Amino acid sequence: MTELIYQLDSYAKEFDGTVTGIDEAQNGVFLSRTVFYPSGGGQPHDVGTLTIDGKPHRVIQVKRGNLHIIEGELPRTGAEVHGEIDWDLRYKLMRTHTAMHVLCGVIWHDYNALVTGGDMSPLKGRMDFEFDRMQKELVSVIEERINEEVKASRPVDIKILPREEAFNIPDLIRTKINLLPPDITDIRTVNLVGLDLQACGGTHLANTSEIGVLRISDYKSKGGINKRVYLELED
Repeated sequence: MTELIYQLDSYAKEFDGTVTGIDEAQNGVFLSRTVFYPSGGGQPHDVGTLTIDGKPHRVIQVKRGNLHIIEGELPRTGAEVHGEIDWDLRYKLMRTHTAMHVLCGVIWHDYNALVTGGDMSPLKGRMDFEFDRMQKELVSVIEERINEEVKASRPVDIKILPREEAFNIPDLIRTKINLLPPDITDIRTVNLVGLDLQACGGTHLANTSEIGVLRISDYKSKGGINKRVYLELED
């Protein structure tokens, strides 16, 4: 099992470990531990550098299952590794992902609307909700509310809980469909204290005050009661 450092410490920028395996077909390596986040849950993967036996390799993609796709010649299994992520990219994604939870929390508490989809890139994101109506005036109210929550400086608490304990938490799953496979025994929860508590695997800030100013840049109907909200953060 790989130690996934980012699960409990999103601010970890570098690490030391070893190569535990290679994938020749994809030019990738498996590591004993890592701070690199893989693509998943709407959040893009990290990029950065792995220095293996003193030789730097650029990490161009990270896939589920701890596979780091690198440039250059593959190393030997057992080689020592020092890894470092592109922190500017990671921090922007942490701000964006936490902002999406603020939006989700406000819409859930104020309008009881479930999430039907979402995606993000650095400082931009969109979320789809089951919403009967979406008008300009309502969007302005939501934008004001999410910025109030940012200014409220809510701490963000991360825990990994046994599945049974996690699923005793009311409204833990805010998506229309439960995307957690039944074979996952430990559930990672992200709690914007007093606002939003969800199961989530992504990287997050320690406090909502780090998000900065939020703007709802657009909104549209995706058919029926499915409404899409576009969110942007100030750089």
